Amino acid sequence: MDALSEVLQDFRLSGVSYGRCELRHPWSIAFPQQQLLRFHFVSQGPCWIHTEAQGWQELHEGDLALLPQGVAHRLASAPNVEGDSLKGCQVTKLGSNVCEVVREGTGATSTLFCGSMALGAYALSPLIALMPPIIKGCDVAGNDPIVGPLLAAMTAEAAQPQMGSATVLTRMADLLTARLIRCWVNCSGTSTTGWLAAIRDPHIGRVLVAMHRDPGHNWTVESLAGVAGQSRSIFAERFSAVLGEGAAHYLARLRMQLARELLGQSGMSVAEVASRLGYESEASFARAFKRITNISPGIVRRTISGRTDMDFGF
Repeated sequence: MDALSEVLQDFRLSGVSYGRCELRHPWSIAFPQQQLLRFHFVSQGPCWIHTEAQGWQELHEGDLALLPQGVAHRLASAPNVEGDSLKGCQVTKLGSNVCEVVREGTGATSTLFCGSMALGAYALSPLIALMPPIIKGCDVAGNDPIVGPLLAAMTAEAAQPQMGSATVLTRMADLLTARLIRCWVNCSGTSTTGWLAAIRDPHIGRVLVAMHRDPGHNWTVESLAGVAGQSRSIFAERFSAVLGEGAAHYLARLRMQLARELLGQSGMSVAEVASRLGYESEASFARAFKRITNISPGIVRRTISGRTDMDFGF
């Protein structure tokens, strides 16, 4: 199995929330920055989306916009509509994670399907970081025969929630987002360096999968070279050439990235995180964490522990 398939095999979303919106022009709604994947599907227009990086872009009927890093953005019926129309909307909860948003009026009706979700598998974090702030589904998945029917099924499920709807919607969102990620990877060019080049490399790709699946393992350059099926010297040289850093340094950064997530979201103590990531003591973990992040793990835990903001802006 190729390395990207290995990574996507563990792909899971959590805390998935949905909103079915019927909004009469003129309307405008701001979505703040969140550490979540977001998407918007336009069933009926008009609809425009604005991000700081790319400005205003028109979304047509059938378009899907995926925001992998959850950057701040605004949806509106036209670029010149300002303010926050949400205050004039009627919001009805249809279930624990599904709601309906209606704005009455006499203008043209926009029907949207909006969602947000947390990435459950940290193996994909480097890939998500490489992706652009916004990806339009029609740009990368226009020929994918599954996306259209899948979106239609998600819309129907959200419109009339039944027993088990939360699980059904979450699994469909897993499939939708994984397919869009795969389409983007396939369309992202053939660079010879960087994470995408590494995950495509038959030797280095296997190593990345191994490290991301079990970052707490006692990995050495020798054992990683064994996973790659190469000699120690060839592996070390190839890894540095493609990733721009040595395998040990990459693994240390990966562990600290995961540590920040565990400290801030799981409620685990510093000692528990240290043990999970393969450190012999809390002190050695704390030194490594501060050396790489320039902040102590205790401060991170106190600052962001317990933040579970899973709403999608409504």
